Amino acid sequence: MTDFGAGGSGDSKDTEPLEPPFPRAPSDSPTPGADDPTREFQAGAAVGGAPAAAASDIDGVRFDDSPAGGLLSGVRAPAVPDVPSPISARYLFPTEKYRGEWRRHWVHLMPWYVIGTLATFIMGFASGLFMKVESDSRGTGMTITILIWLAILGLVGWKILDWYMDRFILTNKRIMLIQGVITRSVAMMPLGRVTDMKYAQTPMGRMLNYGEFIIESAGQDQALRNVPHLPNPNELYLQMCEEMYEPEAVDEREAEEEEDLIPDEAPKKDAGADA
Repeated sequence: MTDFGAGGSGDSKDTEPLEPPFPRAPSDSPTPGADDPTREFQAGAAVGGAPAAAASDIDGVRFDDSPAGGLLSGVRAPAVPDVPSPISARYLFPTEKYRGEWRRHWVHLMPWYVIGTLATFIMGFASGLFMKVESDSRGTGMTITILIWLAILGLVGWKILDWYMDRFILTNKRIMLIQGVITRSVAMMPLGRVTDMKYAQTPMGRMLNYGEFIIESAGQDQALRNVPHLPNPNELYLQMCEEMYEPEAVDEREAEEEEDLIPDEAPKKDAGADA
């Protein structure tokens, strides 16, 4: 049976379907969003005129980045380098996963800063006194004063170098404390043997954001127990706890971060094909 048009003619005509004002973005399946919620979100965004959101963007929205989001899910770990430094890389074996390394807070060097500053003022004051004294021993006194001042500054410089070489390292299997410049000391404790861990902050530590970590283990002889002047103690404490109790969550989050760093070239290729 042939349908007749409004004009009463029986001739069939090819008619073009009306296009919606906002065309739907192409999808791999006829029913986007039936199986994958990400596709449904992309289709809805395309209908509204906005570009489709990537899966990594949705994952970032799902993550609660507020301090009230929870002990482990709501606070991100402090930013650390992706690869270990040459100082700590030599002490890591291939099968363990590097989590980060930290130097002690700059307040660790505060006594030596004070000593160097006082020595400079005292040297200047003593030099002024020697310049006022008219005697044959004035040159000898000035020489001795300068040599003592240079020795103190050399000691301060050595302490700064020692502070730079010291590293607190965290991996998925252990924690380490590397100390020393010429004579090197490496203290290590497996995470599985940590029975108790806490950190303490003085009022000055709360203002400058540093603290002292106290780590207890099952053994009696502990090579690594008190670690003072560590920066960002709260974030570091949460990261260590997560590494001990939720290592799978750490691996999953790092895998997602690596995927986010991979550039998405698929839209560019599609655009070039359409052109």
